[in-house]
Amino acid sequence: MTASTTRTYTIREVATLTGLPASTLRYYETIGLISPVSRGASSGHRVYDETDLDQLTGVACLAAIGLSIDDMRTYVANSRLGSDGAAEQIDMLTEHAAHLAREAENLELRQRYVGLKTDYWRAVAAGEQARAEEIGAQAHTLADQIRSRENH
Repeated sequence: MTASTTRTYTIREVATLTGLPASTLRYYETIGLISPVSRGASSGHRVYDETDLDQLTGVACLAAIGLSIDDMRTYVANSRLGSDGAAEQIDMLTEHAAHLAREAENLELRQRYVGLKTDYWRAVAAGEQARAEEIGAQAHTLADQIRSRENH
């Protein structure tokens, strides 16, 4: 005969498993992003179970992709609705994917700018004034593009 036992976790263990600091775990509970966590009968400390860990792992993934707290709340609420929440989930995630694509494009432009500035200074160090001026002009044009994108 085997007794079934449910694995429980301390806040420190959950922090390690999810990558979320203990302060963030407490905060997410305080603001209602996650369900209230059980407390130990004698210690009063938080005692997480597998369901809590699954929920927090999902929330940690949402945080890792850069969703705002409000969007994470919406996502968690819609998850409970199943197919009734699917359309809003799709819209939110599609919009977020487009946001991440714009961020990636902006990052790529900034990386190109750093590369040009590095090449500029290599040309300066080598005494290649004409090349430095050419690269400087390219960097200036790229900087204008970066500023233009950031202002929109």
